[in-house]
Amino acid sequence: MTDDEVVRIRGAGLSGLAAATILAKAGKKVEVHDIRGDSGARFDGDFQGLENWTSSNDFFDEMRAWGLDPEAFKSNEFQELSLIHPDNIVTVAKSHKIAYRIVERGTDEHCIDQGFKRMALEAGATIHYKSKISPEECTIIAAGPKDTSAIAFGEVFKTSYPNHVAFQLNDKLAPGAYSYLIIIDGVGLICTCLWRKQKNSNRYLNETIAWYENAYPELDREPIKRVGGKGDFSIPSTYFSNGQYFVGEAGGLQDFMWGFGMRYAITSGVMAANSILSGSDYDAEIKKKLLPLIKLSATNRMLLDRIGDRGFKWLANYWMKHQRKNGGNGLLFMEQIYRPGIIRRVLWPFTNRILLKKTKYSDGRKGRRMPFRKALKRDKWEMSKRGKEISEEWKEIRSSGGKVSFSESD
Repeated sequence: MTDDEVVRIRGAGLSGLAAATILAKAGKKVEVHDIRGDSGARFDGDFQGLENWTSSNDFFDEMRAWGLDPEAFKSNEFQELSLIHPDNIVTVAKSHKIAYRIVERGTDEHCIDQGFKRMALEAGATIHYKSKISPEECTIIAAGPKDTSAIAFGEVFKTSYPNHVAFQLNDKLAPGAYSYLIIIDGVGLICTCLWRKQKNSNRYLNETIAWYENAYPELDREPIKRVGGKGDFSIPSTYFSNGQYFVGEAGGLQDFMWGFGMRYAITSGVMAANSILSGSDYDAEIKKKLLPLIKLSATNRMLLDRIGDRGFKWLANYWMKHQRKNGGNGLLFMEQIYRPGIIRRVLWPFTNRILLKKTKYSDGRKGRRMPFRKALKRDKWEMSKRGKEISEEWKEIRSSGGKVSFSESD
């Protein structure tokens, strides 16, 4: 690219803004276009985790080395979490270092999206919101997902309960996946993730809230809003095509196992920017550094999709056993399951065939993606009395002004 050529980026999420910051700092003219009214509007009010186990380096140290400022947004460090087994037994997974950080997505000043927005603007990038620029006009494609492989529903609420993170493996409340509770400075989030398509899917959130209310009687939740979103999980044949760089979710750079995506998004945005600046092979770099992790997570997802609560119980027990064997360091378990090994390399051809289906993207690239799996017989159940009460309570809250960031039609 010539020095005076404008680099246009489609999508003002974390990956697009990371790329914009690096490029603008290097003196490039950068325009970012987004169809929404502001960065973070898609997830407004949602808590999400920045994992710290897929690399030996602390992610915030990596960000600083790239020229990004992790102090530009609020984050809370955690070295442990409450691990809730499918039979409701609670154990604690611990780490000797920072295992993950919780950040808030959204349009408030302290949110990670707004922090990245400020970094891009301070570097000299221009951001156009409510802009429907065509993909063909852009060099970097960083827009959100088009299709659906999984969905998440959550409720944000006020609470006096202290800061806490709980992660629950439960095939009933979260088909094929997990639910979680996050509380940060008086604001909580209860969320369930669905990796199998369901009818009346709001019943999963209502029942999950009922479960956490019972498990945490001092929760004193005061609902504020409901949040949610979809994820699209795919592996394209290439991440660079026709002069365009595909980053973040637009590039299928997501963790198939737990749904973590922010670290991959930011990393891929930086890699795309550096490729533009240095002429390095972006596609080769992604396939060397990120694709092996994504393939491992896809194999883990294939196994999780099929084992049910009995398998979830085995997983939780194994995690705790592994922690005890390694001096109480539970983070080593997470590092291990993202480390390439013979067994998962052998399983990859089965994952590729069983979990993924051929697809063709609108830009002409080919690849394989994970479709939204169909419901199973065990997904048919009736809400509890308390779950139904929570459903009715939310209807009243919404009629009096309670907001949602997703469609409640299904």
